[in-house]
Amino acid sequence: MHEQFLDEFEIRRLIENWAVWRDSGADFERFAGLWHPQGEITTTWCRATAPEFIARGKAGFERGGKSLHMLGGSSIELSGTRALAQTKVAIMVRGHVHETEVDVTCYGRFFDLIKKVDGRWLLYQRHVIYELDQMIPTEPGRRVELDSDLLNSFPEGYRHMAYMFRQAGMEVFPNLPGTRGPEVEALYKLGRAWLAGKPLPESSTLL
Repeated sequence: MHEQFLDEFEIRRLIENWAVWRDSGADFERFAGLWHPQGEITTTWCRATAPEFIARGKAGFERGGKSLHMLGGSSIELSGTRALAQTKVAIMVRGHVHETEVDVTCYGRFFDLIKKVDGRWLLYQRHVIYELDQMIPTEPGRRVELDSDLLNSFPEGYRHMAYMFRQAGMEVFPNLPGTRGPEVEALYKLGRAWLAGKPLPESSTLL
């Protein structure tokens, strides 16, 4: 029981360090140390290895990008040297839509496959389950008119985030996991396989 408590504590600390070091922009070297050598991530705008994601995140920060990750509670399951963690998260990004500055907040869950290597828990894969989002102009009383057809072409869980990214000329991946549907069921299946010690399909971040 004591060992389980310590493992869960270290995993939660890994998840919290990820958010703080990612957002601060000043700790990318320590941020890199949180990842498994084969670490991968899938987000609305990025399907990449850990080094690729870190490089893109650093470049975005240096360009003045503003994003925050606010964490809620975690559910952690352990199986030997493998763990599955789901963590409530609010992802906040500031940008411009139709010449209006807006804040977009996306609520969901980090879905993390984590592996213990030489006594350290490291992030092997990070997926995100996108549950709902919203867009608010930063100037009180300001309104922004959106193209409803474009907005509704994106999944409900991240449609405002996708709209803003598309306006910025960024690639946005469709059909990422939401609260319900085959995409999130496939992700849950992946998590069960991970805890059972089964080999994962190649490029399983591409679900």
